[in-house]
Amino acid sequence: MKLKQISISIENSPGRLYEVTQLLGEAGINLRALNLVETENEFGLLRLLVSDVATTRRILMEKHMPAQVNEVVAAVIEDKPGSLAKLLKYLRDAKINVTYTYAFVGFSPGKAVMIFRFSDNDKAIEVLQREGVHLLDAESFGMLETEG
Repeated sequence: MKLKQISISIENSPGRLYEVTQLLGEAGINLRALNLVETENEFGLLRLLVSDVATTRRILMEKHMPAQVNEVVAAVIEDKPGSLAKLLKYLRDAKINVTYTYAFVGFSPGKAVMIFRFSDNDKAIEVLQREGVHLLDAESFGMLETEG
């Protein structure tokens, strides 16, 4: 139930995000989710869920953009007030820390998808599955995750 996510540090300058997304688009890579956050220096941290992890990493590395692959967990929640708090309570009770999260709506009507990185992804998966939370796998996202 873990997804492979690409993380890269990109310069915080006009056109840099365009450059990355244009490069991936030209290679036929579909973006499944994206999160860009600023850091304290002149760079931002770009996190991507993509249709082809290995090809994306290769393309970025060839352009001298060091790309890390790490694992995240995608959980489907109701798109209504209190749904996230309910899910987070399960994790709090199990003493699992949320390292970071980002979200999107529109995956299916009335649902939102939360992408998480936990202090212990395996334990979080166990807790969430026990509580009946619907977790998404790579196939659900149309992702090819092989490291080639």
